Amino acid sequence: MAQPTFFKKPPAATLADIAALTKAQLVDPSRGSHVITGIASLDEAGPMHLAFFDNLKYVDELKATKAGACLVSPRFEAQVPPHVTVLRAAQPFRAFVGLAREWHADALRPQSWFGNDGIAPSAIIDPSARLEDDVIVEPLAVIGPEVEIGSGTVIGAGVVLGPGVKIGRDCNVGARSAIQCALIGNNVLIHPGCSIGQDGYGFIFFGPEGHLKVPQTGRVLIQNNVEVGAGTTIDRGSLRDTVIGEGTKIDNQVQIGHNVTIGRNCLLAAQIGLAGSLTIGDNVALGAKVGINNHLKIGDGAQVTAMSGVKDDIPPNGRWGGFFAKPTKQWFKEIIAVERLVRDSKADPKDEGRE
Repeated sequence: MAQPTFFKKPPAATLADIAALTKAQLVDPSRGSHVITGIASLDEAGPMHLAFFDNLKYVDELKATKAGACLVSPRFEAQVPPHVTVLRAAQPFRAFVGLAREWHADALRPQSWFGNDGIAPSAIIDPSARLEDDVIVEPLAVIGPEVEIGSGTVIGAGVVLGPGVKIGRDCNVGARSAIQCALIGNNVLIHPGCSIGQDGYGFIFFGPEGHLKVPQTGRVLIQNNVEVGAGTTIDRGSLRDTVIGEGTKIDNQVQIGHNVTIGRNCLLAAQIGLAGSLTIGDNVALGAKVGINNHLKIGDGAQVTAMSGVKDDIPPNGRWGGFFAKPTKQWFKEIIAVERLVRDSKADPKDEGRE
């Protein structure tokens, strides 16, 4: 059985065309007429595929590849096997991605899962909702009163939009997402299964009446060009708003608590947990499974290593990691010191026989 594919097949192109498109240098111009029909990883590529190489970790795959051509930097050019045509590029992966974006534009944002070009008959739309032209609403979506949706936006199957939600133009709301108390800008991509605008975790704990719930009356504000990964939850604010800054990219299964403010162009990897009332600056990068305590400030340009626990403010451009997180240079020194202590302890004959 032929292998299925879910995206359009790219057009065939000669290596000369690809060199022009990627601004790479075709090292052997005599191979310029060789035809490439797709892109692939080094280990899966065949003679009709273009691959890339920019990491010595995969040098064995490069040596064994059957790719027809490879984008590679001058530094690693000598590693490419003779049968593979070299396309010299200062940044091979960036050039490869540029070509992939050109050939697979349909994979950059979700399309209608059902081929709709309008409103599905099974969708439920309140009469007071306002939808601009060219909005697609998939089957079984529910759009509440006073909702506004801009042109070019796709509302996925089974999505529920609560009263008064505003969504801008050219957005995509993935299937089974639920959104309330939220204002969303333009070109925002929300993947399936997200929950946005629900109650934050606000209680007065262990009072005479039990855990007393605090009303959560704020909103979620998501600015332009944000991407929210599948299964992510973003709580609405309690008094002030929860804000996601322009251009920020959030991975799958991230929890963002109430009153959190995230700046512009931040990167949040999978399974991060952000407690309430955090302030995160612009251009911050947080690794997978980072947890950050409430009421902290993370400065512009800061980076936090994966699986770190943060309990203190981080200054601008800080590089922190560990549990609890601290500047990475200090963290590495402490790890080395502990390893040395363990090694010296094992070498001490007085320790022999001890459990």
